[in-house]
Amino acid sequence: MIPALSDVRGVGDNFAQSVVSSLGLDPKLRLGTLSESQLREVEKALLDGSSLKVPQWAFNRRRDPETGETKQLIASDLDFANKNDVEREKSVQSWRGIRHSLGLKVRGQRTRTTGRHGRTVGVRKSALQAAAAAKGAEEEKKK
Repeated sequence: MIPALSDVRGVGDNFAQSVVSSLGLDPKLRLGTLSESQLREVEKALLDGSSLKVPQWAFNRRRDPETGETKQLIASDLDFANKNDVEREKSVQSWRGIRHSLGLKVRGQRTRTTGRHGRTVGVRKSALQAAAAAKGAEEEKKK
């Protein structure tokens, strides 16, 4: 039951475990063996997790910047919230927003050698030496 619930985008293993335990369901049950009423309970719990006794740390949207409440977002709501967060960072022109708008790494990773998607990648030293030797040989032939 827990792997089936965690396949939903926005629902992790911890939240799925919390929902199953708060509803009093057997975690080893298969999702297809539940009755219609149990399925409705599970669906309601996933859409409105605050109605259950789920701990605050299990939610994926703690202290929402716009409303200040803690809630669980699923599927397209999660994507929409993430996109709005990035756009807000860009409009305020915070450091993270500037990094997002430039297409660079945001969380302090190194950028000297990684994250070069779409740009020219460095050349190996042996290839440079071979090219320099070939160029030197051409110049000597011209003399």
